[in-house]
Order: sequence, then structure tokens, then C-alpha cells
Amino acid sequence: MMADTVLQKVSFPLTCTLGPGEERSNPRQKCTLDLQPKCLNPEALQAVLEQDSGKQWQNKENEPQNSLSITGPSQGLPSIHNQNVDRPLKSRPAAWGLDKRVVFEQSAESTYEERSGTKRQLSAESTVKTVNITKKSNTTQNTATNPEKPLTLSGPALQTQRTPRKQLFKSTVAFQRLDTHVINTARELREKCVYSVQIIVRSITRIAKTELEKLRAIWVWLCHNIMYDLDGYMGVSPKVCSPEEVIKQGRGVCSGYSSICLEMCRDVGIECQEVSGYSKGIGYHTGHHCNAESDHMWNAVFVRGQWCLLDACWGAGRVDMKAKTFIKNFDDFYFLTEPSEFIDTHFPDQSEWQLLDTPLSWEEFDQRAMTSSAFYKMGLSLKQHHRVTTDDGEAIVYLAFTRPMSATYDLSPRPRHTESWNTTANNDTYLLEEAPEQGDSGCSPGHLSLTSTGMSLRLAPPEPGSYNLRLYARPLSDTQASHRWVCSLEVLCPSVREREDVPSNPYLSWGMCVYAPELGVEHCSFGSDVAETDENGECVLTIGTSRPLMMVCELAHSSLDPALAKHCLATQIKMDQLLCHVHCPFQGFYRLSVFVRDYDNGEEAFQNAGNFLLYRRKKAAGLGSLFPSNLSPWCGPGIKTQRAGLAHFSHTGAVVSAPQGRCNISFHKDSPDLQVHASLSTEQREEPTAAAGQSPSSELHGKAFPLSRYVFLTQMENKVTVSVCVPQPGVYRLALYGRAPEQQEYTSLCDFILRCVCQEAGDPFPSVYLAWGRGCVLLEPRGGVLRSGQQASFRVKVPGAKRVCVIGEKHTEMKQNKSRVWEGEAYTGDGTLTCITLAADITGTDNMAILLTWNIRNVENEP
Repeated sequence: MMADTVLQKVSFPLTCTLGPGEERSNPRQKCTLDLQPKCLNPEALQAVLEQDSGKQWQNKENEPQNSLSITGPSQGLPSIHNQNVDRPLKSRPAAWGLDKRVVFEQSAESTYEERSGTKRQLSAESTVKTVNITKKSNTTQNTATNPEKPLTLSGPALQTQRTPRKQLFKSTVAFQRLDTHVINTARELREKCVYSVQIIVRSITRIAKTELEKLRAIWVWLCHNIMYDLDGYMGVSPKVCSPEEVIKQGRGVCSGYSSICLEMCRDVGIECQEVSGYSKGIGYHTGHHCNAESDHMWNAVFVRGQWCLLDACWGAGRVDMKAKTFIKNFDDFYFLTEPSEFIDTHFPDQSEWQLLDTPLSWEEFDQRAMTSSAFYKMGLSLKQHHRVTTDDGEAIVYLAFTRPMSATYDLSPRPRHTESWNTTANNDTYLLEEAPEQGDSGCSPGHLSLTSTGMSLRLAPPEPGSYNLRLYARPLSDTQASHRWVCSLEVLCPSVREREDVPSNPYLSWGMCVYAPELGVEHCSFGSDVAETDENGECVLTIGTSRPLMMVCELAHSSLDPALAKHCLATQIKMDQLLCHVHCPFQGFYRLSVFVRDYDNGEEAFQNAGNFLLYRRKKAAGLGSLFPSNLSPWCGPGIKTQRAGLAHFSHTGAVVSAPQGRCNISFHKDSPDLQVHASLSTEQREEPTAAAGQSPSSELHGKAFPLSRYVFLTQMENKVTVSVCVPQPGVYRLALYGRAPEQQEYTSLCDFILRCVCQEAGDPFPSVYLAWGRGCVLLEPRGGVLRSGQQASFRVKVPGAKRVCVIGEKHTEMKQNKSRVWEGEAYTGDGTLTCITLAADITGTDNMAILLTWNIRNVENEP
């Protein structure tokens, strides 16, 4: 060829093989080659034109310096690389078949002159590709020292390192101004009945400055202005497919979304491709077979030097198949989704479009659990595939968290798959449902426990078969949000193991709640596993707290009546500790639920802090060991007694054992003026009739003593002793009350639970009167019933008394010894007396005040 040439642009027909589902309105598209050799003479130009007009272009093997070679996967559009320039052109993963391949020879050496302003514009009517080629002369270029490399076309699978989505943009909040512009502009255009793709896309991208912002504008417009054509999907009405008709009617199926995205991207110069394949949407089920015909369409776009995936159909909303309606639900997750996450729900026909270093097979895709966008937004991960098989009737599912989460689940029998419209129609939408904030539908066939890093769910299906397991979650910090469906699995149960019924758990999670630290709970003596009681069916739950808390508890069993359950719990509230004493009367499993609130905030609602599974292995003998009813929340020493000024209790627990039927509970008080009162009660009647075989000491003239006679207080300056002698075996409530001088009524301080197994009935104490006050001490006789015909010895301390006497058949004066103890003996009579009284002159006015009274039992009437 001649050395002197002119710059000439040559156009020739180019046949393009389009991607799956892609249509072109103008099949006779042309590819223009912009020839920029340094010199080109008229003869060389004429030779090129002759070849273009009638010759088949051939790439000669003996002319490698200016060859154009095509390599890469057959299903993806290879990228074009000019080896004489520093910057490779973008790759397009659509299969192109070139009818004519060109090699230009030139004798003179050429230089590359890049035209930065040249831009490729793609539209629905035409596809124009401009390729810059530098001509080099064999006579001036030494091919041995500087060989020419061929231009290559490579597919997306050959891309080296991807830029993660979070590096393309930190958050979709960065597009807030652009999104608002798109939504407002779209509304104005629809009011003006503008349905042109070109006008719309150029209007919504008017303020976009980058390719990424233009793509974002297109994405937002699609998701907010096109509703899913559910009637078309179900076959009720014809599907709307053409871009103009989809825009005009505002509805379309998956291909409508993808085709409009393609047209809009091409109009603004963004490389875009429609991708066909399969999705885990409506009608999909695990074990689904890959059919010859794909059921979904989405898009791939070339942005920031790499191919990315998006699905505007799934980003626009969700379908409620029960109500047969489309629910708008803008979902940013499907905008430039990470390929490693996109593959969980989208399987392209061409493996290159997975954009993974190692593409998945259909079997691997099918084995992955069905997940929603919320699964990735919440940072969750599963340790199982889609199918879990039980072992000996049980299976364990693990869900890992990157931040504290609240999780629930639902296990339901899996219906047999039947052929219907929803199994043959396009699978291009998915159903995203919300679970109840708390609870399941009934019998809790699983044991769920939560920690700050994950969820463990041990399942025990009630019957053999196949089950659907749906997991729901929400961020722990978002207390107002509902639990959202995050993934589904299939549970296969070949056989079940016979087991005792587990009570339902309306709060689902077992163990301490993951948000318990926020409620003030630091640690707990029970974990998420089953806690066994002792042989008597009792156990104590201990919870450490970071601040004073109030607690109430709930106990459930399949055979336990709610009214009876109140007799099984006793709570002890301390400054830094909560204790719950539990009595399980029946064999089997129990649910113990704990609720707390701040101690001093009475208006605050109680919140569930933990749920524990208890088990009693041994059968119970009866209900005689149940706790008394009407127990206060303050059993045993705690915050209430501490704030009242009581300390140094001889018994620090709430349950006190009295094997001999007697006990003394002592404590100190800060204020001598604090008046303490004690009360004893039980579930039996306070004045029962004497039973057969009952000891005569518990009977007086056919009447039993009230329980108030079986408790006796000794109040010193700073110490109080409560003496108890129960009349018969059983469980009793000992209630302590206090009153400061300025108070009119007594207030509850704490309750003790007394248990007596002694079969011998105890004697009551003497009756106490108001004059028996602070500092008075009864040394003897302690029993409140004296036998007739005896000389009884009396020894008492009565501070400030001028004289003390015993009044019976006659007055017997007591004498005070060196220890300030009044002592003496008095005759109990010959059987005519019913009582004997201790009186004292405290004021020095010879007015005797009654202190104590003893009953006299006539021995002649005893059998």
C-alpha cells in the first residue's frame, strides 16, 4: 500500500447474536470502524471499499500483526482489547458472531491517536460499536523485536478481582437526593402522559453525574413506577411485555422490567444485558428440576469496570399469593447485589453470568436454603443446606449473627407438591411474609436458644414426615419492628422418639433472652438446656443483676392448673440478685418464664427476661408440699427488709425447714422505734376441729387454737426474735410486717415459707397483750397451755415494771433477782380455772396491766 493516506471511516454490516430474551427492532445493524492510520493513500482506501462492497473478509494467518481475534466463553460477549493502547475497552458478555473479520495491512508505521470524546450509544433501534485500530507497516516495524498482539474479546468469567458493592457506594442513603428527583420527575411525566423510554430516561438522569448515578436513577424509576403484573403471571389476562405498553399501563412481568432496563441503559450509554435463568420464587420447591425453559429474567450491567447484577422485578415489591395482590416494597438489596449472594436465589442459564470464580452447578444451587434479602441485610449465615434430616427424632439448626438479633420460627407439615398454575407459570416473584412478633402457632416442637452471636434450634417433630421450617428475625435494637422471614429449610423426619410433652413457649426462646443485659440481668444459674429438679421436685433459679430489679415468674405444665401454679413459686428480691424457688408437683417438663422491670419504676411494664425448661424425673407423692397462696413478691430478706432497716437475718433464704415443728428467726433493726408484727397462715382452716388421733394438747374444750397463738415475738432494743411452733405437719407462711412511729398501718416486709414434717403436734404460745412490749422476755413457761394441779414456775423480764404478779386462784407476787428477772411459782388450780394471767405495774400507779395469758387444761377430762 501507498504511504500517504487520508482519514476515512468505513462502515460494514455486522451480525450480532443477542443475549437470552433480547430482541432487536433493527436486524440490519452496522458496526463502524474508525480508521486512524498515520497515512492512507487513495489506492489503499479503494481496496478497503472494494472489500467492504463484495468480498468476504478473511483474517489471514500470515498477517498476524494487525489481526482481530475473538476468544472467550461462547455464551458471553467477549471484551475487546487493543494491544497497542494502555486502556482495554469494556467487555460485553453477549455472544457476538462476526460475519466479517478485518485485517488491515499498511507499509508505513502508524501511531495511536485516542479520541476520548467518542462514545458508544446503544438503543432499541440500533447498536453501533466503534473500534479504534492502529495500522502498522511491515516494512517499518520489526516484528521480531516488537510483535503485534491480537485484539481479544473476553467474557465476564475471565474478570480477575471484583470491587465489592460496599466499595461502589457506602450506602444507598448517598442516592437520597437523586432518588427524590427520580420519583418527583416520574410523577410529573406520568401526569403529562409521557411514555417514551428516551424522554423518561433522559429526564430522570438529568442530574446524574456518573454512570452509577444514571443506573441508580433507572433502577429507582423501575421499582417505583412498574407494578408486577400478577394477572398476567397467573394467566388471567395477557402479559404486557413491550416497553412502551409496560410503561403506559404501569405493570409488567419480569421480562418487562428487564427489557425497559436494557433500553434505558443503552440510551444513556451504559452496557446492559438481559439474563435469563431460574429463580427461587413462587412455585419453587427444594428438589425442583431444571427444565429446558427458563422462568425468570433480570439484568447485568457494566459499571465501574466490572459486570454487576440487578433485578428490578424483585426490587419493586412482593406478591401475596393468599390475597392475590402485589405489595409495593422497595428493596435496595437487588440493586447491584453481590454475586455470591445473588446466586442463592437466581441461577442463570449461562454459568458465566453467575460472575463467580467457581460457578455453581444446578445441584449446588438447589441445595442452598431459600433466603430473603433480609437474610443478608441482617448479616445472617446458615450452617446447613436446604434439607435437614433428624437423627433419632431430633435435628439442630444453627443461624449465626453478626449483631444481636431476636429470632422466631415456624414448623409446619409440608404439603405434597401438586401441579398447578403456580408450578408452570413464570417463577419471577417471591413471597416475603412477616411472622408474629412473638410466639408460634401452638405446641413448640423445638427448643430455641439465642445468644448475641447466633441461634440454636433443636427440633423434635411430633410425627414422621416432611416439614417446612421458616426462620424469622429482627435486629434486637429495633423493638418496634416485626420479625421478618429470612430463610426456609426442609426438615425430614424418618422416625420420632416417644417423649413427654413439652409445654408451649409463647416467647419461643429458651434460656436468658439475648436482650436481658439491657434489662439489668448479668448472669443466670440456668442455661438454655433442661434443668432437673431434686428428688422433691424443687430447684432455685438465681439471677445476678446490675441494678435493683423487680421480678414476677410464671410456671406452666401440661397438668398444672394456673391457679395451682401460684402455689409453686416463691420469689426473693435482693439488691443485686433475684431468686425464684420452684416446686414442681408432677413428673415431666415445666416452663419457667421470668419477667423483670426496674424496682423503683412501678409504671414500667414487665419484660420477658428468660424462659427455662425444667424437668422432674420422680413422680410426686401428693400436693402437700405446695407453697402457701398469697405469697408476697418479697420472700425472705431482700430489698424491702433492707430499706426498712432490717439486717443480719438468722435465715437468709425464703424457705425455712422446721423438722421438730419449731424455729426461731432473728434479725437486727436499725431503729428501736420500728414496730414489727408477725403472722402465721396456711392453706388449712385457721380453727380446724380435732382430727382422729390428734394429740390432746392441740385441743381445748373441743376447740383448736388460732394460728396466731403459734407465733411469739420478742422485741429488744435492736433485735427481734420470731418464735414459731406449728400445730401439725405442713407448709406455712410466716409474714413479717413493720410500722414506723409516724405510720398508721403496718406494711409488708417479707414472707418466710416454713416446712414442718414432724408428726407430733406443737403447743401454742401464751396469748400476748399490748402491754407486752419492747424489752419484755418470756423465759418460762414458753408453752401456752398449763396443766391443772401443778406449781408452775414463771420467769420473765419486764423493763420498768414496779411489780409483777401471776393472777390465778390467788395473786402470786414475783420477785426480781440480780439479773432483773422476775421469777416465782404459781398454782394452776384444781381444775376450775381456765386460764392464768401475768400482769405488771409499769406506771407505778398500782394499775396492773395484763401481759400474757396461759390456758389451763383440766387433766381430769383427759382420756
